[in-house]
Amino acid sequence: MREGNDSTVKEFILLGFSGSHELQIFLFILFFFMYILTITGNVAIIALVRARRQLHTPMYFFLCNLSFLEIWYTSACIPKTLAILVSKSHQTITFTGCITQMYIVFSLGCTEYFLLAVMAYDRYLAICHPLHYHTIMSKMLSVQMALGSWICGFAAISVPAFLITQLSFCDSNVINHFFCDILPWIVLSCTDTYTLEMAWFILAGIVIMGSCVITLISYVYIITTILKIASAEGRQRAFSTCSSHLTVVIIWYGSTIFLHITPAKHQSLELTKTVTLLNTIVTPLLNPFIYTLRNTEVQEAFRATFRFTTMLQISRKDRG
Repeated sequence: MREGNDSTVKEFILLGFSGSHELQIFLFILFFFMYILTITGNVAIIALVRARRQLHTPMYFFLCNLSFLEIWYTSACIPKTLAILVSKSHQTITFTGCITQMYIVFSLGCTEYFLLAVMAYDRYLAICHPLHYHTIMSKMLSVQMALGSWICGFAAISVPAFLITQLSFCDSNVINHFFCDILPWIVLSCTDTYTLEMAWFILAGIVIMGSCVITLISYVYIITTILKIASAEGRQRAFSTCSSHLTVVIIWYGSTIFLHITPAKHQSLELTKTVTLLNTIVTPLLNPFIYTLRNTEVQEAFRATFRFTTMLQISRKDRG
C-alpha cells in the first residue's frame, strides 16, 4: 500500500471475525437481529416518552438522549460489520472513512459517559433532595446538561483523532478488528505512538474515571438516603427509580474500563474485539429492556399505551 514513510495509506482492510463460512453466516444473522432489536427498542423508548405526558421529566429526557445516542452508536459500526460478514469485498475502508468512523464511535462513547454521570446526578437530586428537585433540575438545566454532554463528548476525541492522522503506516494496512478502533492504529503504525498512547490514556482516565467518580459519589448518597427510609415500600419505590440506571452503569463501565484504561499494546486484539461487542451491540440492545423490565413507571406507560392502542383498534373495527 505504501513505499517508505512518506507514502500515504489510501485504504485499510478490516478483517472482522475469523472462522468458517458457516460461522460468518451465523454471526451475520445474530448481529442483524440484535441490531434490528436495538434500533426498535430505543426508538420505542423515545416514542413512549414523547407520547406519555407523565414521562415528561428530566429523568426520561436524559433517557431519550441515551436511547438516541445508542441508535447512532451501534449504527456507526454494525452495518459495516454486517457487510464484512457477508462478503470479503466489503472489507476495505478508506483512510478518511476509517478515521471518521473511529471519531464518531468514540465521540458517542464519551458522550455516553457524561450522560450516565448526569443521570446519576439527576437521581441524586430526586432522592436526596426531593423538595428542591424541581427547583434545581429545571427544564433549562436539563437541556444545558444534555447539550454539554454531547459537546464535551465530541470535543474530547478531537486530540487523539488529530494525532492518528499524523501516524505513518509502513508495512501493513490490515486492521484485525470489525471497526476502526484506536488500538489497531497503534499496532499498525511504524512511527512512535507514545504521544498518542499517552494522550488516549490520559483522556480515557479523565473521561471514564471522572464520570465514574461522579456516578459513584451520587450512588453512595442515594443508597445512604434510601436505607434511612423507614418503610420497606418507600425504600422499594425509591430504589426502583434508579435501579435501571445503576444496572446500565455497571455493564457499561465494566467493559469500557477494561478496554481503555489498560495499556493499549498489552491487550490481545481478539480479546479486545470480544469485549468491544459488549459496548457496540449488547449494551445498546439491553438498555431498552433494562429500563422496561426494571422501571415501574415505564411499565405502566407501556400498558397504558397498549390499552389505548387496543381500544382504538376495536373502535375502528366497530365503525367499519
